[in-house]
Amino acid sequence: MFKNILIPVDFSKHNHETVTAAQALADRNKGQITLLHVIELIAETDRHGELDSFYDDLEGQAIEKFTPLQALAAQANCEVVFGDRVEEILNYADSHDVDLIVMSSRRVDPQNPGENLGTISQRIGILAQCPVLLMK
Repeated sequence: MFKNILIPVDFSKHNHETVTAAQALADRNKGQITLLHVIELIAETDRHGELDSFYDDLEGQAIEKFTPLQALAAQANCEVVFGDRVEEILNYADSHDVDLIVMSSRRVDPQNPGENLGTISQRIGILAQCPVLLMK
C-alpha cells in the first residue's frame, strides 16, 4: 500500500521514533523511504549569492546528521533542499509520487489546545495530497 514514504526530518530526538515506525511500514510493503531535510533561506536572500558558503556549510552538516537515521533505515534516500519547509515538503511529495508522509508532531496540551495550532506537521497534515501519519 505505502511504497514511497517521505520522512521530513529536523534531526531532533523525535526523528528516531518516526524513522523506526516508517521503516516497519516500508518493510511490510517492500517500500522505499526518503529522508528530507529542508534548510530555510534567510529572508531576502537566495541560495546562490553572498551567503553561498554559509548554505554549503549547513548542507554539509545536514548530510552528516543523516548518518544515525540511516542506521535505522539503511536503504533510505537522503535529500537536502532549500526553501520554506511546508512548501518544499509538499512540493517534494507531489513531484516524487509520495504515497505517505510520516513525521513527528508535538503533543497537544489538553489545558491549552490552541497553543500548538499552525505547526509544520499540522499544516502538512491539512495540505498534503497524500496520507500523513503524525507520530507523537
